Order: sequence, then structure tokens, then C-alpha cells
Amino acid sequence: MKNHTIRVLVAKIGLDGHDRGGLIIAQALKEAGMEVIYTGLKNTPEMVIDIAVQEDVDVIGVSILSGAHLVVMPILMEELRKNNAEDIPVVVGGVIPPADIPKLRAMGIKEVFPAGSAIKGAVECIRNLALSGGKR
Repeated sequence: MKNHTIRVLVAKIGLDGHDRGGLIIAQALKEAGMEVIYTGLKNTPEMVIDIAVQEDVDVIGVSILSGAHLVVMPILMEELRKNNAEDIPVVVGGVIPPADIPKLRAMGIKEVFPAGSAIKGAVECIRNLALSGGKR
């Protein structure tokens, strides 16, 4: 594992047209030595999981600013199950009300980063998930 470069998929789902947060975290992950696959805008949950499986990523990070997290994340998690890829940890960040965090965690989301979260902490969390996620 020590020679393995951590691979992270940074995804945008739905009609959310704002990608600044996703691009900022992608850059921070790259600066931390990780390989980042960025999906671009307007993906479906199915597309995100297809890319994650094809790219053999260690962690999936979803950036959501549209408020649709309680709609799209259950679909994404179901797609993980359908593709036998439940071993890929999923994190989500963006405009997420505190009351929704337990709901996302109950879906199997490993960590939630509401707007204003520390980038350094998110990078370390993703690193730790990748190294303990059981994929490698």
C-alpha cells in the first residue's frame, strides 16, 4: 500500500451548476499528493458510480450546493450497492443543514463537510478513509 497513490473522485450531481467548492477541494487533494478524477457538472448518480468503478477510486467525494442532497445521495448509495462497490467510502460537502447530517450518515455517507468546513480537515479525513477503507 505504501506505493499506492490515493485516487479520489470529486463529483457534481444534478443540475447544480456551481463547482467552485468541488474544484477547491480537488486542488487541495492534488496538493496533498492524491490523484483526483473530476466529473465536471451535471452528472447522474449512475454516471458517478460508473466512473468510480471504472477508475477504481478509493473515495468518492460529492459536492452539492443545490440542496438536493437528500434526493440524490440515496440514489448514489443504491447505485454503489447495485455495482457491488460498497467498499468505496463516500463523503459529501456543500450547503448541508446540520439537521440533515444524521440522515446522510444513516444512508452510509462516511463524512459530511458543511459549507465553511476546514479544507485541511477534509483532506485528512479523505486520506484516512482511503487508507482504512479496505479497497487496497
